[in-house]
Amino acid sequence: MSEFTLDQLREQVRGAVYASGDDGYDQARRVYNAMIDRRPRVVVRAANTGDVATAVRYARANDREIAVRGGSHSVPGFGTVDDGVVIDLGAMRAVRVDPAARTARAEGGATWGDFNAATYPYGLATTGGIISTTGVGGLTLGGGIGYLARGFGLSCDNLVSADVVTADGRILVASEDENADLFWALRGGGGNFGVVTSLEFQLHPVKDIYGGPMFFSLDDAADVLRFYRDFIQDAPEQFGGFPAYQIAPPLPFIPEDRHGEPFLAFVSCWAGPLDEGEAMLKELRDVAPVVAEHVGPMPYPALNSAFDGLVPPGLQHYWKANFVRSLSDEVIAAHLEHGPKVPVVNSTMHIYPINGAVHRVAPDATAFGHRDATFATVIAGMWPDPVQNEANIGWVRDYYAATAPFSEEGGYVNFMAADDQDRVAANYGGNYERLQAVKRVYDPDNVFHLNQNIAP
Repeated sequence: MSEFTLDQLREQVRGAVYASGDDGYDQARRVYNAMIDRRPRVVVRAANTGDVATAVRYARANDREIAVRGGSHSVPGFGTVDDGVVIDLGAMRAVRVDPAARTARAEGGATWGDFNAATYPYGLATTGGIISTTGVGGLTLGGGIGYLARGFGLSCDNLVSADVVTADGRILVASEDENADLFWALRGGGGNFGVVTSLEFQLHPVKDIYGGPMFFSLDDAADVLRFYRDFIQDAPEQFGGFPAYQIAPPLPFIPEDRHGEPFLAFVSCWAGPLDEGEAMLKELRDVAPVVAEHVGPMPYPALNSAFDGLVPPGLQHYWKANFVRSLSDEVIAAHLEHGPKVPVVNSTMHIYPINGAVHRVAPDATAFGHRDATFATVIAGMWPDPVQNEANIGWVRDYYAATAPFSEEGGYVNFMAADDQDRVAANYGGNYERLQAVKRVYDPDNVFHLNQNIAP
């Protein structure tokens, strides 16, 4: 390829370009997981899709690795790279809503907080994540598990179209009607096929929900987990919720003498008629006494951002995950042993339900390869002090080792750690070979390999 200099890059893009020694470089290279400390050759803070295409061409002309950063929540730190080119979409956060068509288009750097703020005034939403600072693009490309999944499917099931910059610098539209093979692969195949600079979603009537967190004593954890296992099988699909091991933060609704104590929490989200919400939770309340709760009607975006404060940027992160078809007594016993050992208030374990509408999508209709799973479990180690790295990583690994024998071989791509590359085929499931075929078409040189990588 012909020479493409840094000065030429600066001239050709509208967004900011940061190289080592520039003011703002150290801030520009920083990512969400403070365990990751890398020094890119250049960070391009793209202002538009054209900037992204130019950055891809620059990286290829100079034989530099490419890292793509959307919301920056990548636990393995895939949004940065030593001596390579970081394409940072963080300045591209606009969300445009078409209330008549019930669709919304989000730019590639938008977060779910941005998305919900735009759609809520219209009484509309789609399946997003659990934390509002999560990127729309990254979550969707890996599948997209969230509170509304049982009713409306995964985020990727609601994707209508996407704009994609491919490895050769082309700008393509991917939809059912254009580049349908690429569109199929984007829905669960991760960031393997290009840089997604905008995403159009189907929206659904959701405004205020009934829900919030409830805390149960550890002595009652077995009863709550067994109840959840049975209840969620045929619960109304407007019900989303999950159990979690959680140290009680110092919040006003939790008795002060219980702050800092581990609990089995249950976070609920009833997206049906508000006046039915209390009745929906009655069975759960009957299982065991509730120690503390913050439950009631609230805007959907309020629930989606309720736990942001527990996971600010700058924590150390190490996660493990598996899909689960059923919560057997054996896996519940493993949770009862390891969950109460949750080391700090930021760390947690969640068991998300992915049945209902998720199961009605054919296994090969999208790249998301685990439609037969009922639950997605994540053991999310997050803590502020690097001195605790060895001990807290040990908690995650021990917990994972105890639960994995009773789980599926594969896990949710978005929850994988950097040391999970040997699980890639299992994580993508039965669609892996077809994903490889699409990879060979759109990225035969594996330019986009800083991800849970599908080797062409």
